[in-house]
Amino acid sequence: MLGKFAETFEGGCMSWQELSTISHYKTAVEIKSRLKIGEMKEALIGIEELINALARSERRALKSQLLRLMMHVIKWKSQPEKRSLSWIASIKNAREEIKDIQEDTPSLTDEVIKNLWTKCFKSAQREANAEMNKKTKLTDLSWVEVFEDEYDF
Repeated sequence: MLGKFAETFEGGCMSWQELSTISHYKTAVEIKSRLKIGEMKEALIGIEELINALARSERRALKSQLLRLMMHVIKWKSQPEKRSLSWIASIKNAREEIKDIQEDTPSLTDEVIKNLWTKCFKSAQREANAEMNKKTKLTDLSWVEVFEDEYDF
């Protein structure tokens, strides 16, 4: 059950979920305030919601990086004549960002990535098509193509 509290900085009654959607920082400050006045149960509810909000945020970051990575791999494979150092840098950077996210949030496993795969590929394909101003012939990407193949000149 979500707790309700009088939010002092905005003057209304808001749930922890609503607050954590607005600001992780403000949520942490409100939790601290609840702890100071001994409202342990309310603070625990706030901590739980903050953890959930941070997990959602990390998942969105992972999804964003996977989409960016896939888009550049699609462009690399679809337009060999336009390959650039910036595409190589984007591929390497997105791979590093995904590794960093996974290290920081161990629950975001390779299995989570596999569950996001089809949706991210479709979005990446749409974005790549728009950037290339043509439709790619690729219908999927393999794990090896996305995470293991070397993209270099």
